Amino acid sequence: MPRLRLGVVSTYPPVHCGVGEYTRLLLTALHGRDLGVSILVMAEEGVGSGYYDDDAGARVQPSFRWGDTSSLGRILDRLSEAGGVDVLHIQHEYGIYTVSTRIIEVAGEARRERLARRVVFTLHTVYHPLAARRGETRFQEALVQEADSIIVHSPQQEFELHAQAGGYLDKITRIPHGTMVNPYLNTPRTRLASLLGLPRSVLDGFIAVVPGFLRPDKGLDTLAEATEMLEGRVRVIVAGEPRDEEMLEILSGVPGVRLIPRYLSTSEILMLSALSDVILLPYRDPPGKYAVSGVLHLSMGSLKPIIGTNVPRLAELYTLAPRLVFRAGDPRGLAGLLKKVSGSDAYELIVPYAGPLYSYAVRTSWPRMAKRHLALYRRLLG
Repeated sequence: MPRLRLGVVSTYPPVHCGVGEYTRLLLTALHGRDLGVSILVMAEEGVGSGYYDDDAGARVQPSFRWGDTSSLGRILDRLSEAGGVDVLHIQHEYGIYTVSTRIIEVAGEARRERLARRVVFTLHTVYHPLAARRGETRFQEALVQEADSIIVHSPQQEFELHAQAGGYLDKITRIPHGTMVNPYLNTPRTRLASLLGLPRSVLDGFIAVVPGFLRPDKGLDTLAEATEMLEGRVRVIVAGEPRDEEMLEILSGVPGVRLIPRYLSTSEILMLSALSDVILLPYRDPPGKYAVSGVLHLSMGSLKPIIGTNVPRLAELYTLAPRLVFRAGDPRGLAGLLKKVSGSDAYELIVPYAGPLYSYAVRTSWPRMAKRHLALYRRLLG
């Protein structure tokens, strides 16, 4: 079978972006399984002059600027320099490309100029019409007409696009977000604390961790209230790059909370998860915005109890372990679940209860999801 030439448009490390981390994990799985794919990443210009990613087997080149639709034409230049690709795969998030349809137009131009045989988009966020305020559904309507295939991660995203897609239902494919089994699970906690720059004293007692960017939608105000109710019964480590300085003020001085206010790599999030007794995701989602949490999938592979909210981003948790879910914005609900989980007897009962979640983590492993991507590419190419 001939080697498949894959061109990917996405943010990419060292840029601090969840979509970029997702893309790298996907490409590393494609490369690691030796699935016969050569990869060109046309990345946001935060990658500097570009580099070769050995783990992903990908050539990474700066090709556009975050939020600047006038820069997207450079993607065509990169494709031309490479002699074209078989599949052009665009990892889409509205915050990166705005609601402009320019990225769709560029993809269409690439196909018409024979720089790409097929065009695939992954929509990391799908909007319901009642929630769209800036033209998101107009973008989605244009996309289902132009793309050869659209990948989404959740049933909510899939069904919402079905409702908007008219006669293009066959273009929509659901491939779950990939999951990595945590490689640090057998690493001693003292070693993990040292690698993360934490004192040994942090290991005393029951440890809850909250990983990821510190933003208003992460429910940190709910976390602060719940932690105060627990009166020091649980040690809470909140770790991530602040995207809103008010988040630091909310958590400052809360008893039992330790802040690590900096960007954490995927490896560091996995270390923190392995160190924990429970992982907290007290998220809030606006109505009608459907996405899937990458942090949830990193957490699932750590085989620890996960407490989260009843929001679309955590639909997999809500479906597979509903008794570990509380109502978004309810600090008493979070505090109550933490009290149950931190009990010496309860913890041993809750770990096996979360078994379906761990089974799902294995079923959605990155190598399996990479194979599903490759099968889609091959099907589109005939």
